Amino acid sequence: MRDMVLVLEPLVPGLRRFARALVHDASNADDLVQDCLERAVSRWHQRNPDGSAKAWLFAILVNLTRDRLRRAGRRGPHVPVDDLPPGALVAPPTQEQALSAQDVLGAIDLLSDDQRAVMLLVSVEDLSYAEAAAALGVPIGTVMSRLARGRDRLRRMLDGEAIAVPKLRRVK
Repeated sequence: MRDMVLVLEPLVPGLRRFARALVHDASNADDLVQDCLERAVSRWHQRNPDGSAKAWLFAILVNLTRDRLRRAGRRGPHVPVDDLPPGALVAPPTQEQALSAQDVLGAIDLLSDDQRAVMLLVSVEDLSYAEAAAALGVPIGTVMSRLARGRDRLRRMLDGEAIAVPKLRRVK
C-alpha cells in the first residue's frame, strides 16, 4: 500500500494538468483525476510491475475522458439549473392538444369515405394531387373537389357546427 502511494502521489499534479487541458474545466478535470486514481487503486494488482506507472495512469485518464465525452454526446449538454432562464423547465399543459387531436380524428371519421380517403392521402401521407388521383383511380379535379369539400366540412365540424350527413341518391 505504501509503495502505491509513493508511486501515485508525485503523478497527481501532472494528471491534473493533463485533465484540465483535455476538458477545459477545472471541476470536471478534478473529477476525472479522482476517478482515475480510484480506478488505479482498485486495479493496482492488474498493472504491469515492469511497465511505467505514469503511462498506465495517463492511459486510464485518457480512456475515462473518452468515455465521459461519449456519454455526454449521447446525453446532450449539461446546463446547471441555476443558469436556466426563468420558465425554461415549465411546459404548457398538453391535455388540450390531445383532446384537439382526438376531435380531429373523430371528425375525420365522420367524413364520407371519398373525402376521408383524399384527405388522408394528401394531408397525412403527403401525396400530390396527381398521386392521390392515380391511387384512387379518379381525375385530379375530383381529388381537388373532394379535398376542398372535406376540409370545409372538417373545419365546420371542429367549429361546432351541426352538420347533417348528406344522403346521397344514386342517379339512374
